[in-house]
Amino acid sequence: MDLGSMGFLKVLLVAVYALDPYFSHAETVPNYSFVHESTTAPPVSYHDYIVVGGGTAGCPLAATLSETANVLVLERGGSPYRKPGKTDKGNFLLTLLDPSPDSYAQIFITEDGVYNHRARVLGGGTVFNAGFYSHAETEFVKESGLDEALVNDAYQWVENKVVFKAPLLQWQTAVRDGLLEAGVLPYNGFTNEHINGTKIGSTIFDMNDHRHSAADLLEYADPKNIIVYLHATVTKILFTTQTVGSRPRAIGVIYEDAMGEKHTAYLTNDSKSEIIVSAGAIGSSQLLMLSGIGPRSQLEPLGIKVVIDQPMVGRGMADNTLNGVFIPSPNPVELSLLSTVGISLLVNYIEAGSGLNLAPSFGWISKFLLSILDQVFTCNFIPLHILNGGIILQKVARPLSTGHLKLRSTDPNETPKVRFNYFQEPEDLRNCVQGMKTIINVVNSQAFSKFRYRTISTQQLLNVVAALPLNQRPRHFDTASSLEQFCNDTVMTFWHHHGGCQVGKVVDEDYKVIGVDGLRVIDASTFSFTPGTNPQATVMMLGRAMGVRIQKDRLS
Repeated sequence: MDLGSMGFLKVLLVAVYALDPYFSHAETVPNYSFVHESTTAPPVSYHDYIVVGGGTAGCPLAATLSETANVLVLERGGSPYRKPGKTDKGNFLLTLLDPSPDSYAQIFITEDGVYNHRARVLGGGTVFNAGFYSHAETEFVKESGLDEALVNDAYQWVENKVVFKAPLLQWQTAVRDGLLEAGVLPYNGFTNEHINGTKIGSTIFDMNDHRHSAADLLEYADPKNIIVYLHATVTKILFTTQTVGSRPRAIGVIYEDAMGEKHTAYLTNDSKSEIIVSAGAIGSSQLLMLSGIGPRSQLEPLGIKVVIDQPMVGRGMADNTLNGVFIPSPNPVELSLLSTVGISLLVNYIEAGSGLNLAPSFGWISKFLLSILDQVFTCNFIPLHILNGGIILQKVARPLSTGHLKLRSTDPNETPKVRFNYFQEPEDLRNCVQGMKTIINVVNSQAFSKFRYRTISTQQLLNVVAALPLNQRPRHFDTASSLEQFCNDTVMTFWHHHGGCQVGKVVDEDYKVIGVDGLRVIDASTFSFTPGTNPQATVMMLGRAMGVRIQKDRLS
């Protein structure tokens, strides 16, 4: 066969596999034949690609790579399908706040005193988030170095499987109209694009309120070319150096199963085989450090052999802040998560939810909140057996405040010390105050009056939030009377962690770890800011888009 024919064959293969979802080999959730517990894994195995982390980026990435290569996915958590309905819309808080050892969301507390979570489940954060789906801003796509056509195709690939039009019922409609009344203009209707003003986005909940997640994207995978191990915790990336002074090359990983048995997975003897870390903003930085890529000053005291002294690993860590108010309603409200959003570009985003049921497993929260309501309002017109109402939240769009991640130990199961330095930069605090003022204007709007008790002032609503144990930060005498102090004292996470392995600092524009061969990082740890109002759409897109790019490089 001549070179021209070989080139044509390669193009044909790429085209054929691009139609992968329509081929008969596809499997459907939850009946994946290629997903197994890691206790069944062999002691040693060989693969073209090893993806560490079967999360928001890892699932679409692995599914794509499996079209033309042998892929191993190592996920430290379990299956999102083991308890049907557990992750559906009505159980949002139940899943997020589950304190059990095998919960999907592993709780930790930042050094700033803020409660936080990191995913430990196939599908990552898409298994327990609020479901909002919206694209990144144009600027993010340009800075990512990804081809615009590839980005659009990747978004569509994701949307064909897991994305639905968000419903717009009474509460979300009132928030929408309140935002417009408050001046968050223009109204952009339903769109996935990131546009200044007020809009309705998409969701990963279907019309039956059933959640779909990044794990569903494994339906695109070729089951002959992929294996996923659950409860597989990677402890270390292995490197080799061919000659003295040459660049280290990643050659495999060591991982532990649920019983503590060690397994080793190696790359095949192919120069284009790679290990790709997609363990999230916290997990990816942590694993690089545990494997010897990080600040020498941190690694050596823990007895970790330094492969590359890379002081930027774990730096630039940031988290988008969440502040808001709870509004008790005199009228029934529907169950809704994030659908409407008010976008003030580069400043803040306003989102809302309603009808969340705290009572089934977290009755103490319901009782505490209701007792605070009763104390603050000194009245009995709110039925104490009902927690009826909703929340309006604001997120600082692009926090300038950044922090760092430091290892506590060499135990990969122990969450590192993470400090985000919330509101360290004055501009972040100003943006929060502006967002809170917008929320107050929405609550006071004519459009929202149906869901307001006329006798409850917005100051009283702030008093309620100030009295709640939302974090471990100290309260001040002026917490509720000063919006600046309110932002600082009641800050929560929006779970949009990013940084730690940023492009241009730890990885290059191809997401390859600088100074090392055979190793990439593809997830939100590479971001310098979170894309769009909520990043899950872009993280899933990135997994797909980079999978396509890596495929093409392999076939070239």
